[in-house]
Amino acid sequence: MPVAMDLNTYAERAEAFVGELNREYYLHFAGHKEGFEIERIYEESAELFQPDVIDFLRGRLEEGDGDDRRRSRYLLQLAVEGLVGNETRGQTAALAEREAALEIEYDGTCELYRAATITQANEPDAGRRAAIEEARLEALERELNPLYEEIIRRSQELAIELGWTSYRALYSDLKGVDLGELEQQTRAFAEATTAAYPAVLEPQLKAQVGIGLDRLRRSDLPYFFRATRYDDLFPAERLIGALEETLHGLGIELGAQANVNLDVEERPRKSPRAFCATVRVPEEIYLVIAPHGGHDDFQTLFHEAGHTEHFAAIDRSLPFEFRYLGDNAVTEGFAFLMQHLTDNAGWLRSVLGVTDPEPYVEYSRANELVYLRRYAAKLAYELELHGGERPLGEMPDLYARLLGEALAIDWPRVSYLADVDEGYYVANYLRAWAFETQLRRYLESRFGTEWFRSPDAGRLLREMWAEGQRLDARELLRSVTGDDLDFRVMAEKYERY
Repeated sequence: MPVAMDLNTYAERAEAFVGELNREYYLHFAGHKEGFEIERIYEESAELFQPDVIDFLRGRLEEGDGDDRRRSRYLLQLAVEGLVGNETRGQTAALAEREAALEIEYDGTCELYRAATITQANEPDAGRRAAIEEARLEALERELNPLYEEIIRRSQELAIELGWTSYRALYSDLKGVDLGELEQQTRAFAEATTAAYPAVLEPQLKAQVGIGLDRLRRSDLPYFFRATRYDDLFPAERLIGALEETLHGLGIELGAQANVNLDVEERPRKSPRAFCATVRVPEEIYLVIAPHGGHDDFQTLFHEAGHTEHFAAIDRSLPFEFRYLGDNAVTEGFAFLMQHLTDNAGWLRSVLGVTDPEPYVEYSRANELVYLRRYAAKLAYELELHGGERPLGEMPDLYARLLGEALAIDWPRVSYLADVDEGYYVANYLRAWAFETQLRRYLESRFGTEWFRSPDAGRLLREMWAEGQRLDARELLRSVTGDDLDFRVMAEKYERY
């Protein structure tokens, strides 16, 4: 009898597995260790991810309702992803270790592959930015893409072996989200903002990069996002203090949270991508960031702080499934809620003392539009990638075309797999943007435009955070605001252009 036949025992074993895996993830990507020893972790827990366990959980999903159905869905997704992770653990470990050790050369300079992204974002010379990107893309194609392809192919094969018609069909069931409906909403958003896109972006490009949309290259975008001209608004010495002050306004004392560990130390192999590691929820949470300057540090820190505070506030008595698993659009929504304080005019004035925040607010609006249109295009691409009807060989051209059309620039083909997160995580981000926008409007209407200084708003958020991810983003939003989740609300801020 598989361990899953006793749901509570299965959940207990699964929690130990997830905690150990997340600890390994933290140690490697925070730069504490070069190796990424996930193969042993998967091997020791392989019985959790057998096909008969998945069949059992799938049957529970079809039979259950309410919280029992939610538990079954979340555990089924864990079991499927565990099986896929176990089957691809060798390639995943090799990919992480190869990326950590990989070096590139450009203009006579030798640099670690991961660190080069930060260098590119801070490089004022367009020619050197292009040289860095070319070197990174060459390394990606030569060293990493073969492993990405193995992982993608095997993941798609496993979806069919498990009884679904495609990877897309698998995740439509696991997520309980109509991906087709979401794509219709994001397509409508893209169409609604097509005319506004150049009008919003062009002035900001000229101000930040010194060029117009007609000369923009993909290699220029990291420098545009870095926005060095606004560095004076975001002094490095205020980074942690601004977060502490903001949380204090919500009635949260960061320094008193023994379960929150803030990792901001520099390490050579530390990933440039900030993250929150949920080793034990809610007892041991890590917020990891590699600061590289300016507004991006503030945005990134506050985004990951949203995750951190969410997981740190979860009710310990909840089942494992609701503390660790569920719809990640929820935690991403809370992360965006905190992140977007850093482009809120009232927050900029009151916390950072910015006397004229409007130019930066306008820049942030353009920055966000690039991301929104990019992710809408990514969803359309990934539905084709995983739809089971087109060969993988067609994907580089399709990827470059869809992303290029969305952003009006030539887009590199070579990142057609590296730019894909497993499990349609792109859908989590898209739904989280809508969730955050609708929740923020509710907070402003109830607690005022400076809701971030209201302990009552903080209490409401902690009540929501305590629920973990028992409810999905649509259910949670409706329970608090009465609204239905709809990505099309994102177009409203661009209507005046």
